[in-house]
Amino acid sequence: MEYTQLGRTGLKVSRLVLGTMNFGPQTDEADSHAIMDAALDAGINFFDTANVYGWGENKGRTEEIIGSWFAKGGDRREKTVLATKVYANMGPEGDNVWPNFDRLSALNIRRAVDASLKRLKTDYIDVYQFHHIDRNTPFDEIWQAVDVLVAQGKILYAGSSNFPGYKIAQANETAARRGNTIGLVSEQCLYNLAERRAEMEVIPAAQDYGLGVIPWSPLHGGVLGGVIRKEVQGGRRASGRAADFLADAEKRARIQSYEDLLDKHGLEPGEVALAWLLTRPGVTGPIVGPRTAEQLESALRASELELSQELLGSLDEIFPGPGPSPEAFAW
Repeated sequence: MEYTQLGRTGLKVSRLVLGTMNFGPQTDEADSHAIMDAALDAGINFFDTANVYGWGENKGRTEEIIGSWFAKGGDRREKTVLATKVYANMGPEGDNVWPNFDRLSALNIRRAVDASLKRLKTDYIDVYQFHHIDRNTPFDEIWQAVDVLVAQGKILYAGSSNFPGYKIAQANETAARRGNTIGLVSEQCLYNLAERRAEMEVIPAAQDYGLGVIPWSPLHGGVLGGVIRKEVQGGRRASGRAADFLADAEKRARIQSYEDLLDKHGLEPGEVALAWLLTRPGVTGPIVGPRTAEQLESALRASELELSQELLGSLDEIFPGPGPSPEAFAW
């Protein structure tokens, strides 16, 4: 496994990030533990989660599964760079949604961090990420809350997720003005061959401010994982984001061209999609969210796959990027 610095920090992380969103809803605790053990054995040291994973009445369940894995000992926590997120409502389930149990107020950040630490059975979080922008909370308040948590030793770094470029700039300019925080060190964004809009402003902003880029949904909900071939072979039909994508005739034709191209090269679509992200400027490592040990093994093969310039050029022809801003939409 290769390692790289997380943005401008001194923190070394693996080029693959283990996503845990399926732990609980899709993968039971025993299998989740086995996948985490296999990932650590393979050298993956960067694990990503969120306080809301588990969803609905089971929100928080994923963090609990990770916590029970840490509790097994064997230096699991010490070897792991742990990232979790705050934003979603974690208040009591029911008809009445109580205020101050979501978003990025200083109150909710304090409440959410303590709850995550308890579920994760750890006394610190390496990278604490804002899951979404909060249009109602000023960054001065957010950084004040972060500074307190850093001083208490509860978190080490702060990162963002799903931030537009201007919010990355605003967040880090506010941090610089305050002078007592290093600001955002990572951005977790939707980025893959089929969805390249992040190249316009998000990734350039992250690069200019020294943030590591952590793409989520590298297979675009399964679209880039050989979805048409699986349908033809009688496998699981596309659903969710993949089904919506394939409903567009032009987009479906692109995916067919993609699968046909990789068939000629004898390559697996999902592995190529991950390997492509590892060639992209500014990318720290994509988040892989295996439901099974076999899916983790496929991701590990992708990390060792070298794509030729000819193949990279062909991929750009099928999935042309938007180009940088402002040229992408102006002159």
